[in-house]
Amino acid sequence: MTVMTAKVSQKGQVVIPAAIRKAQNIKAGTKLSFEVEDDEIIIKKVPSSLNWDKLIKDIPNEKVEFDQKGHYDAAQAPYFDEWMKENE
Repeated sequence: MTVMTAKVSQKGQVVIPAAIRKAQNIKAGTKLSFEVEDDEIIIKKVPSSLNWDKLIKDIPNEKVEFDQKGHYDAAQAPYFDEWMKENE
């Protein structure tokens, strides 16, 4: 973990160090969220619509077919089966 410091201006502004902005691809207009946890302030990038597209493209998508008794074939729907087992 790299630790860097910055000063708060009279207007309450803080400059994010250039090395962090570059590493995290933070540019003018990038939205950030702030979380307060005890005496810590956690700053995170808010995902843009492009980021969401990248995040959800890897979510498995499968068709699950049920028989008349509500059963499904776990081999044909492994992700659904895993989800079902996790949520029993």
